[in-house]
Amino acid sequence: MTTSSLVLGPMMRYVDENSASVWVETRSAARVTVRAGGRQWQAATFAVHGHHYALVELDGLEPGTVTPYVLDINGSQVWPDPGSEFPPSMIATLQPGKPLRMAYGSCRTSVPHDRSGNRTHGIDSLRAYALKMASGDDTPWPDLVAFLGDQVYADLTSEQMQEFIRARRDIDEPPGEELKDYEEYAHLYFLAWSDPANRWLLSTLPSAMIFDDHDIRDDWNTSLSWKKEMEATSWWHGRIVAGLASYWVYQHLGNLSPQERAEDAIWQHIADHSGEDEIDVSAQLDLFADRADRDPESYRWSYCRDFGDTRLIVVDSRAARNLEPDHRALVDETEMAWLDGRMRGGFRHLLVATSLPFLLPMGLHYVESWNEAVSQGAWGNVPPASAKSCARRWTLNTGEPSRTASGRWRPW
Repeated sequence: MTTSSLVLGPMMRYVDENSASVWVETRSAARVTVRAGGRQWQAATFAVHGHHYALVELDGLEPGTVTPYVLDINGSQVWPDPGSEFPPSMIATLQPGKPLRMAYGSCRTSVPHDRSGNRTHGIDSLRAYALKMASGDDTPWPDLVAFLGDQVYADLTSEQMQEFIRARRDIDEPPGEELKDYEEYAHLYFLAWSDPANRWLLSTLPSAMIFDDHDIRDDWNTSLSWKKEMEATSWWHGRIVAGLASYWVYQHLGNLSPQERAEDAIWQHIADHSGEDEIDVSAQLDLFADRADRDPESYRWSYCRDFGDTRLIVVDSRAARNLEPDHRALVDETEMAWLDGRMRGGFRHLLVATSLPFLLPMGLHYVESWNEAVSQGAWGNVPPASAKSCARRWTLNTGEPSRTASGRWRPW
């Protein structure tokens, strides 16, 4: 058995009572098979900028069951490794009537788990959680883990990421140590998700994800003037296209149910492909990402999931903003109408997941309004450097994690 054909994954993504979705990245074009409970499901890979991915949709599963699975690539088993110290990977379908148990966290940086990394960034709480769950103690398993932003840091890169960048371009030229294109995003995700403990946890525990600013860049879409400043650079267009395209592949695709994926134009293009050769969607995905940035109403990153009498609404509060100075809003009118509609119904529990504060104490609300007025010149112009410094301090003071935070995780 060899694992050389498997780059990342398997990752257990969307799971409900009767279906599950398993995401992988492979070394080359391949056919990926998931085998579990005497059945098997297959999917061909699709290509994006020289990388190869598959999302295997498992259907017809029994509710409330826990079943070990194995992963094959081109007929050879690649997961799990017989020598692995971790338990077998499982498919755990939802049990009707069972209360939702969820873990959640955000702002996880990808640095080595050695003394130096722990000293500068703290102990990786996701990895610590994985090791605890692998120990087989009596801690109940969650039904879902929600990643609430900054899964990767495109603007504050580690030494390992900078070594990769230096090997392919001049790091003294813009954007310097920050990410430039899809290839660099792919490597950043590899660094983030290849740790053995985290990789095992994500192969079993279903996950839901949403971006925040560092997935693209610090203060992403914080104001119209910020956006214009970025668009005036030589590198921003490549960054935002690569960032959104890679987010769709690595994070968003697995958020969707089979029915929602069937309505996604890019996924339709992949699913409808019937040729023997692997389909390459690089051009279509880049055009889609560019359009999604220019016209936020052209695509919705927010999504909604129901777990019995609990509804989880995951809100995009970055790409869907209204940046017009006189109508600033964390979500635009179209997105707010969608959110309002999803917050209605006969649910016992309503969970709103967002990377930014959803309900603020009135005092903070008024301070933010004052800060907004100052930034728009209500009492005269502020020198750019001072305004930027003020905004950065406010970001830290309102409870967003510091740049060195390794992640905060909570059971619900």
